[in-house]
Amino acid sequence: MLKRALTIVSTAVAVYALVTAGLYAFQRSLLYRTQAVYQTPAEVHLTGTTVVPLVAADGVHTIAWYSPAPPGAPTLVFFHGNGGSVSVRHWRIRRGQKMGYGVFLVEYRGFGGCEGSPTEEGLYADARAALDWLEARGVHSTSMILYGESLGSGVAVKMATERRVAGVVLEAPYTSTVDVAALKYWMFPVRWLMWDRFDSLSRIKKIHAPLLVMHGAADATIPQSEGRELLAAALEPKVGYFPPDGHHLDLVLHGAYDQIDQFIARFWRAPGR
Repeated sequence: MLKRALTIVSTAVAVYALVTAGLYAFQRSLLYRTQAVYQTPAEVHLTGTTVVPLVAADGVHTIAWYSPAPPGAPTLVFFHGNGGSVSVRHWRIRRGQKMGYGVFLVEYRGFGGCEGSPTEEGLYADARAALDWLEARGVHSTSMILYGESLGSGVAVKMATERRVAGVVLEAPYTSTVDVAALKYWMFPVRWLMWDRFDSLSRIKKIHAPLLVMHGAADATIPQSEGRELLAAALEPKVGYFPPDGHHLDLVLHGAYDQIDQFIARFWRAPGR
């Protein structure tokens, strides 16, 4: 009986160790969902949009989609979530064009057919290359509103600590990717295992720009409590929008862009005004 019990325990321990090792080895495949079909702006019937080639500091080539802002209007620099590509978010350019501001959709390495493999530092490098490209063409950082969706919220927060920007919008954000993983994989020591942490909570107080946090109460991917915690830790001025029926990917159906328009109307001041 004792021998059987010891066999069961040793087998369970071995299985646990094997699964833990698998999570460790394949963690970036779980975090970054790079499998996505890429379409050109023409294929998704976008007008007034250019595909911009970018080169990060480490030599990795990526792209961005750019719809320039009218004179005196802000440019929304968009960092997308952990799946899909910029072409999936083409409607964000249409919305920006309709409301009269510029949109710059940033693609990451390994996504949308771009070379390289995503890592936390790699995504930061891609974001810096995008912001550098805009600034080199006369779009000063103080004319940019950084917009982070889900995983991209960590990229937006990091960039906002490095540059003086006009504002920051976070949609379905997290305190850190480790906190999200610890909830999903609570039975494993993920806090010891994760390489890419995107620790937004430790950085949020370093942002000195107006902040809008949007997070649905029905979000089953990242708990709304994480968005609320980020907002509570941030400096003023800050605005929170927490629709009770909002899920992780449908905040646009719950008034998110109305909130963004109000945020821009309230806080945007063209440089020199």
